[in-house]
Amino acid sequence: MSTVSIDAIRKAQRAGGPATVLAIGTATPSNEVIQADYPDYYFKITKSEHMTELKEKFKRMCDKSMIRKRYMHLTEDILKENPDMCAYMAPSLDARQDMVVVEVPKLGKEAATKAIKEWGHPKSKITHLIFCTTSGVDMPGADYQLTKLLGLRPSVKRYMMYQQGCFAGGTVLRLAKDLAENNAGARVLVVCSEITAVTFRGPSDTHLDSLVGQALFGDGAAAVIVGADPNSSERPLFQLVSTAQTILPDSDGAIDGHLREVGLTFHLLKDVPGLISKNIEKSLVEAFEPLGINDWNSIFWIAHPGGPAILDQVEAKLNLKAEKMRATRHVLSEYGNMSSACVLFILDEMRKKSAEEGKGTTGEGLDWGVLFGFGPGLTVETVVLHSLPITGAH
Repeated sequence: MSTVSIDAIRKAQRAGGPATVLAIGTATPSNEVIQADYPDYYFKITKSEHMTELKEKFKRMCDKSMIRKRYMHLTEDILKENPDMCAYMAPSLDARQDMVVVEVPKLGKEAATKAIKEWGHPKSKITHLIFCTTSGVDMPGADYQLTKLLGLRPSVKRYMMYQQGCFAGGTVLRLAKDLAENNAGARVLVVCSEITAVTFRGPSDTHLDSLVGQALFGDGAAAVIVGADPNSSERPLFQLVSTAQTILPDSDGAIDGHLREVGLTFHLLKDVPGLISKNIEKSLVEAFEPLGINDWNSIFWIAHPGGPAILDQVEAKLNLKAEKMRATRHVLSEYGNMSSACVLFILDEMRKKSAEEGKGTTGEGLDWGVLFGFGPGLTVETVVLHSLPITGAH
């Protein structure tokens, strides 16, 4: 009869300290799209140049977007070969799926390879994989494809998240924290890879919310490695202190997407910036009250850039200083809204800027910070981060 107690086994399974972000990597397709030129290109490629009033509206949307450039897998040649993708509502799911089930894991591999290189350990030490995308659905999933592409161990424990939307950059960190802290020695590779080929479509003068998406979304992939109890050769960047998820009141149907024969359709049905700014302080209070923090300018900010109006209204509501959203606005300007990958790009941007300025990982010399994911539901993910001193290169 075994003398080992269940309690002892349970204790041995758990890590000692909090989950930490050990490395970050990002990737984009090579095709760069300049926002100022995009309205002309978009109306030409979708054969919609006769819709002159709508084109003017779209130009204004692009001007107001605060986006300078984006990256897209879709090129003029690909769209010419797939004219149904250029219509507003033509059956085109097969063509879109054929594209994204190949390209989403490939772009994910690029970001993951960079994160693994920065981490500096063999990929055989990765124990868990979380893969997140709103671009396409397949079986076996993008997690399986990435395992093969990277040459991870076949026994890596995989978790596939499809169709979550923009808040999921927070969700993946919440899951990674639970996995890292409950499995001693775990090293979790987290990958968010998003490609707009599922949502691209021509304009419609009756569905302007679809046009908002065409003006904002870009392609990108980001990867992080998360683990607890870092060893002496690892360089932890941020501790994942606490996580929360909530559905905002009175927000049913505010943002939704539906996978149809025409691809993924995107709908904005309510005042999303208003709903987020009205409810955000409650999430902050719940997250930071246990730490005795109630000054929102005393923490660093990584907020999903759903669009400039969300950032403007949150800033106004909380009286935030302009520099609080600096990294967020920079990522929006240089990449557009990349859905789940955005907050990880912002995390990367923040620590890179700071390394240049020699101010810890946050550029403001601040210990505590918040990462917010906003998306369909309206769902808000809140992650409390603790910045760690940079310990020098490998």
